[in-house]
Amino acid sequence: MIRLAFFKEEELAKVSYSLDENQLRFTATAEQALENIKKRADNDAFPITILEDDIPVGFFVLDFGKDKFELTDNENAVLVRSLSVNPEIQGKGVGKIAMMQVDDFVKKNFKDCNEIVLAVNQQNDLAYHIYLKAGYIYDGKTRMGRSGPQYLMYKKL
Repeated sequence: MIRLAFFKEEELAKVSYSLDENQLRFTATAEQALENIKKRADNDAFPITILEDDIPVGFFVLDFGKDKFELTDNENAVLVRSLSVNPEIQGKGVGKIAMMQVDDFVKKNFKDCNEIVLAVNQQNDLAYHIYLKAGYIYDGKTRMGRSGPQYLMYKKL
């Protein structure tokens, strides 16, 4: 069973899996994302662990900081970033299930949030289709990311 939980420091070893060069073009490692959170002055970013049968198998960040305004004008939105799944279990639907659960997790833990936004590289076709299947909408908006053009996607809560 897949579920989401707030990241705990003792899970770091399990989410410190290696991503290949191609994946690193599109996402940060858990360690990189956690370092970025530590550098911030605000407390607006929340690391999340994806668990399969209570074993950490993935990671992402829910970011309520100002970066979300590159994707939306909505002050009550959250940006999903740095999503990854352990390569040993990729291809089994874990990422899709996790993205489908983000809505309920956000509604339960962040009552004022009414939209989830994310950016996905246009070359990351697999991730783009996972987000579509999980109910995220692409309405034609794009931006330039560090590895090329990105689709801007959202889901209203």
